[in-house]
Amino acid sequence: MTERITDHASRVLAANPGPMTLEGTNTWILRSPDADVSVVVDPGPMLEDHLREVLAVAGEVAVVLLTHKHPDHSEGAAWFANQAGCGVRAVDPAYRIPTDHAHGLSEGDVITAGGLRIEVLPTPGHTLDSVCFWLPQDGSLLTGDTVLGRGTSVVAHPDGALGPYLDSLDRLLAFANSPAGVDRLLPGHGPVIEDPSDVLTYYLDHRHERLDQVRAALAAGHTTPDAIVEHVYADVPHTLWPAAKRSVQAQLDYLNA
Repeated sequence: MTERITDHASRVLAANPGPMTLEGTNTWILRSPDADVSVVVDPGPMLEDHLREVLAVAGEVAVVLLTHKHPDHSEGAAWFANQAGCGVRAVDPAYRIPTDHAHGLSEGDVITAGGLRIEVLPTPGHTLDSVCFWLPQDGSLLTGDTVLGRGTSVVAHPDGALGPYLDSLDRLLAFANSPAGVDRLLPGHGPVIEDPSDVLTYYLDHRHERLDQVRAALAAGHTTPDAIVEHVYADVPHTLWPAAKRSVQAQLDYLNA
């Protein structure tokens, strides 16, 4: 299903709903009004019906961008790029097409296509290769899994790390509160966020609250990740405890650093 969200961004929802993916992966098609060329962010999983729908909507594709390496965002990228006749830019060279340095994503990089301007903001933490994409002409920030449309994201230990994640959230909050402003967040899963500053503040408060809870659990003698999850995440459905364990492991690494 394709949905136009702003004048510059349309969403195609992948049919991969689940506890970690919410309604499914949001594939974003970015294109200036009346332009013939687009940029596709996170083609999603290797679901051919989904990828063909993205191809049909996107038209001529200048490049594919990946917010991070997780399969629900990246698995279909190579197939899609082959069909679209374009490259893939990613932080991790293993996901680039071609794999050269020019197809990386770094601080200060700007992607332009058909009048569109996309600025790269590295935001490691959920994974160490996570990036966000800023559309200044649209006031939209694409956040991948760094910030979700509903609930909170996991720090995907061992690839993810809490220290960088807190730094990334601080950076995004400062950016949202800057004169440039951010009108909305376009996440990798879930609905569009229309109150970026409030949500980013909540994300930071939530992370620090969880850290305090982990400290209290350790003081009470709950010393293993499994025991801490059971104690701290009792309010979370058991289906999410494996993901919570990864966050706890990241929290323990952070506290032990």
